[in-house]
Order: sequence, then C-alpha cells, then structure tokens
Amino acid sequence: MRQATGESGGLVGSDPVGDVPSKQIDAGHFKDAEATIAKALAQPGLTPAQRNTLAFQRERMRRILIDFTLDADAVKSRLRKQIPDLTDAEFAKWDAAGLLEKQTIDGRTLYFKRSPGNLFRISAEARARRSDPKPFDDGPNEVLNDHHRAVREAALAKHTSSVLPRRESVTQVLTVEADAVPAGETIRAWIPYPRAIEGQQEDIRLVSSEPAGARIAPESTMQRTAYLEKKAVAGKPTAFSITYELTLYARYVDIDPAKVVRAPITPELAPFVAERAPHIVFTDAMRAYSKRAVGNETNPYRIAQKLFAAVDTIPWAGAREYSTLSNIGDYTLHAGHGDCGEQTLLLMTLLRLNGIPARWQSGWIFSDGKYNNIHDWGQVYLAPYGWVPMDVTFGRLAAGANAKPGDDKLEWFYLGGLDAYRIAFNDDYSRPFVPAKTFFRSETVDSQRGEVEWKGGNLYFDQWDYDFRWHRVDTPEGAGGTMH
Repeated sequence: MRQATGESGGLVGSDPVGDVPSKQIDAGHFKDAEATIAKALAQPGLTPAQRNTLAFQRERMRRILIDFTLDADAVKSRLRKQIPDLTDAEFAKWDAAGLLEKQTIDGRTLYFKRSPGNLFRISAEARARRSDPKPFDDGPNEVLNDHHRAVREAALAKHTSSVLPRRESVTQVLTVEADAVPAGETIRAWIPYPRAIEGQQEDIRLVSSEPAGARIAPESTMQRTAYLEKKAVAGKPTAFSITYELTLYARYVDIDPAKVVRAPITPELAPFVAERAPHIVFTDAMRAYSKRAVGNETNPYRIAQKLFAAVDTIPWAGAREYSTLSNIGDYTLHAGHGDCGEQTLLLMTLLRLNGIPARWQSGWIFSDGKYNNIHDWGQVYLAPYGWVPMDVTFGRLAAGANAKPGDDKLEWFYLGGLDAYRIAFNDDYSRPFVPAKTFFRSETVDSQRGEVEWKGGNLYFDQWDYDFRWHRVDTPEGAGGTMH
C-alpha cells in the first residue's frame, strides 16, 4: 500500500491514490504519469492529503530529472578522464551488467549523474583500469585504528559501555542563494539539532544562532531541528546558523553470543519488528535473500552477524536523492549497491523480518582532521544487552598489515560499538518537524543538511548550501582541538 505525502514531505499516512502514477514513474513513463496526475487532480471530492500525494508524485519526476542528466556519450566522456583508452565494448559490457545506473524515461535513456564515479566503487575491473588509482575519500574510522582499540580497552577496563567522553563545539550553517526568494519575503529554515541520548550524546547546550532566537524542537522530536526565520535581501544570500556544545561518548558492548536470547516482543519493541511501508517491506525477494544469508541459525546475535556480513558485501556507492525512491530497502537489494542510509534500511528490513528489533539513527561524522560527512547507521536490540549500535557501512574491521594483539576482537566492533566521532540528529526517519513544514521536504527520509521554504514553496537542494564546522573543547579527560 502506498503512503500519502504529509506535512513533513515524507511518505506518511496511507492512500492508494498515488499508486498508479508512482508505478508509471518507476517504469519511466513520465508523460503517462503526468496525464494520470492531471486527470486525478481534476476530479471533485479529493481530500487535501490526496492532492498532496499527487502533487508529490509530480515533484518526484522533477527531482529524478535533476539526478539523471547524462546520456551515454557524456558517461563515456567522464569515464575516459580515468580510463583514456576506454573502448565502446568495455562500456557496453559494464552497462549491460547494470554497473552504470540509468533509467529509460519516455523512451530516452538517462544515466545517474554520479554513475561514472560510482562505477569505480562497484567494479574491481573498472578500478584496475584507472590511470590514477588514488584512494577513495572514505572516513578514517572505516579502517581499524587506535581509536577502536582504545574504546574496547576502556570499556572492558571500566566495565561500562560508554567511554572516552569528548566535548565538541559545533556550528552548522545553511545559506540560501541570492534572489532564490523575492526580497522582503520571509525564509523559514530548519537546521538539524541533536537530541540527548544517554551514554551516547549528552549535555547539549545551544550557544548562539543567527538570527537570534532559534526555536529548538522538543527533546521528544525524533528528527529534531532548530527553526529560524529571516527576510530575503535583494542580491544577497541569506545565511542561517546555530552553534552548540555537547559531550559525545564512544560505545562498546562486549557481547557474549551464548548469552543472547530472543527478546520478548513487548508493545515498546513491536514497532521495531514491523514492516513500515514504503521503505521497510517484507517482500518475497527480501525473504529469499534472508534465507540464503541466515540458513538455519537461531541465535539472534548470530543471525544479526550473518545479515550484517551479507549487507556489508554490498558495495557503497553515491546515492540518488531518497525522495525519488519508492522503496529504499527493495531498491538497495536489487541495485546491488547503496550508500549508508540505503544499506542501513536494507539491514533493518532483514533484521525485522527475522524478528530482531532494529531502528534508525543518522547525523554527521567527522574526525580530528578535516574529514566530515553526513552519515546513517542504526541500532539493534539484543537481549539481555538491550539496544546496541550497528553501522553496516563501516562494516567488519579487518586487521591489516600493522595488526596488534587483540585486533581479532575488533572485527565486529560496529555490531555493538560506535566511535566517538559522530553526532546523531535523528532517532528515526521520515518523521514530522516541529514546527511543521508547510511544503514538501527536500529530503523526505533523512534530516542532515536542513530544510528551507517560503510562502511560495519548498526550496530544493539546488537553491541553497550547507556547512558543518567543529572543534574540541574541554572534556572530562582533557583534550584540545583545532577548528575545521
């Protein structure tokens, strides 16, 4: 059953009015979908929610065309910057294998604008053909390092799962392009803001905002934000910012598989083993994939390990906008690649399918150096340990050439552990903002970059930019840092 678009711009509620155009869009029949939408909107008696559903399907087509901009010649041209002697036969082989994401829209084949770069992440053969095989710009904590070792050592020594606290000062900036909104009109902005999570992030304090008077959503808001308003000035960009401090902890739960039992599904846990259309659905393909991965295993932790390992083999690739996807978990299963949120939703679906509670987290990751990025991960419930972290994108940590004693114990660090270099903005996905948005969200699933609108409608990602800055301040263990 399809879900109607709601105030948050996510897919909430349930109304089949958008089923037909949605399927037409997924099949690449945009002209037919537009005709279906126009005919439906002309019918009397539609509710506001139904009109919203249809309007969002029209907006989804527009967003898809922003993501899919390349023809075959443009893809070849980009690939030849890395593979100067690329042949048409090579291109045709990779294309036929589905390694270059594309859609046929009204008879025209269009490729995802990130597909040339994604090819080198998806295909070892393509990587080997690069003239300049420089490493990918991945985060430093995706490789086993001294931070992981220190987290485990501290957790075992102190008999606690939350260790190595660090106090961080963070500034988030959202800048709307000049003249994106008529002069004098009020721009409304939502900047992601963290919730307090015991043992993970605590003592959150707003320091300042621009303009002053940021409205912080209640602590209970699962996708929490700081809300700001400012009037547009002709010829000038409109900047919003917030600065806050918080204390972050690394996490490590020393899980003994023999102690893990199947958790009774209480009313509190029931939502986290349930389907949640459109992005968590127990399809036949999902059941078959789960069966191949799990086999006859019955221990919940071992099942979680098998599913984590299976999804970890799916290569990371840059994703199209989530709002353009009708079922993210299913998309990731069939695409054979996915970014952090897509991998996480796939793993959540598989865990829930096996009766193991799983839920979402997302926010921002950074380092002591210059690296920072948006990121998604999750949590899994394992009795008797309760909710523990999982980050399938960081995956299993392999001991490298400079392995140290005990590194074998860190392979599953990210199935029960978490580094201290991340801030969670969201404890769920596709949840309403406070105050509510009037128009569609640019990001209907996640909330990391921010959202902007004015009385004339939503401002999409191509009309504004965002930034994340941080530096270390005093922690209980004493540490300094450098502004980035």
